[in-house]
Amino acid sequence: MKPIMRSSVGSAVRSRLRSPIRISILLASLLFATQISAEPQFKLDIGKAFSALKNTKSAVVPLTEQEEIALGQGVASNLMNLAPLVADKEVQQYVNRVGRWISLHSERPDLPWTFAVLDHDDVNAFAAPGGYVVLTKGMLLKLRNEAELAGVLAHEIAHIVRKHHLNAIQSSSGKLALKEGASLLMDAKGKTDQRLLTAISAGTEIYGKGLDKEDEFDSDRVGIVLAARAGYDPYGLPAALQTLQSITADSSSLQLMLETHPKPNDRLAQLDQIMGKDFDRYDNLPALPGRFEKMIGRLKVASK
Repeated sequence: MKPIMRSSVGSAVRSRLRSPIRISILLASLLFATQISAEPQFKLDIGKAFSALKNTKSAVVPLTEQEEIALGQGVASNLMNLAPLVADKEVQQYVNRVGRWISLHSERPDLPWTFAVLDHDDVNAFAAPGGYVVLTKGMLLKLRNEAELAGVLAHEIAHIVRKHHLNAIQSSSGKLALKEGASLLMDAKGKTDQRLLTAISAGTEIYGKGLDKEDEFDSDRVGIVLAARAGYDPYGLPAALQTLQSITADSSSLQLMLETHPKPNDRLAQLDQIMGKDFDRYDNLPALPGRFEKMIGRLKVASK
């Protein structure tokens, strides 16, 4: 691997590259490597979730972790209505093994981390509050090794650890303020709180607009650190960004990502500024192309 300080992320990556949503969020197969279920284990009436929140003068209480997880479940369920799961159980389990290993090296290892691959050709990945990460088959097929996969997953994990989407949802849904002793999960009658439904709706809309670009840059920075902590080549994320940069801007498969993220070149420039000598010590961490290709090759065969 070429140290990033010798040129730029882009050129370093290019030299390295020349070498050899309706489903359950809490799928047992994805968490415990058993079997895949095609049915959701929770159902929320998302269609009635667009009413505006009423402002409250009471003190704002931060969401509990349980409330964050419930919110993330609803948002991820909406995202996964976009396409079915990739049917290959081994591919789902593989992505979950990589993702959960990285998550264990984050500041929030105890979330119910769950990773799902959608059978869709668009190139994209999404994170939802509470530990839910969704990526597309199109994204997987653009990656070249496990370190690149780790970089993409670490970026999404960083969004959750740093609560980027949660903060954006709270901001866009009218502060999501609670009274002391109130719960976002249930109202006084024990029914799902309308504020949760509203927040889920607001959260889903964010994915069409994108986060603030500084949140994306922040997740890139945190992501390379998480990947290195987990024992992966931290240049995997820059390599993946270099690949995305090479895709023509008018490609329909990349349209949503380009509309909701900073340009790959800008992200590479940001990483170029911070990696430098500080990451030379990780020069020999593995990229694991063989293990990745053995698994993802299954998708390539199925896509023909």
